[in-house]
Amino acid sequence: MHNSSAAPEMEVLSADACWDLLREVSVGHLAVLVDGHPEIFPVNYKVDNGALVFRTGEGTKLAALAGDAAVALEADGTGGEPRRAWSVEVKGRAVVLEPSPDLMRGVGLVLFPWQAGPKDHFVRIVPRSVTGRRFVVTSPLTWWNHLDDAPRADLA
Repeated sequence: MHNSSAAPEMEVLSADACWDLLREVSVGHLAVLVDGHPEIFPVNYKVDNGALVFRTGEGTKLAALAGDAAVALEADGTGGEPRRAWSVEVKGRAVVLEPSPDLMRGVGLVLFPWQAGPKDHFVRIVPRSVTGRRFVVTSPLTWWNHLDDAPRADLA
């Protein structure tokens, strides 16, 4: 099955537009390497001085962020014109921050994890690249094929 109609336009977003969209949502998907394999964790974040900050507790995610870990965070959303969606990706390095009064007065004051439990570690994603795109969401009917019309193998 495939879409036989012409593909709708996809808009490549500027870095400024990406940051604006990242401020509109608070949940993204963080990709890290764990024992040489990719793992993805949902995190809620805040934009802070040209970077992303999130809180986490002890565990696999924090261990994977030790050192100068390469990470990617992807966030999506819809809005604006009807049937428009967007996706933004931030690639960079994770830095585990030392708690400080400045941190707690700033982004720490408004960053509330969704999951209960100790979340005593703050992590900053220092971006190396910020890319995004906006596109029209295609109607599910575009992809629909009736089973009667599908090719079949003779099982006799």
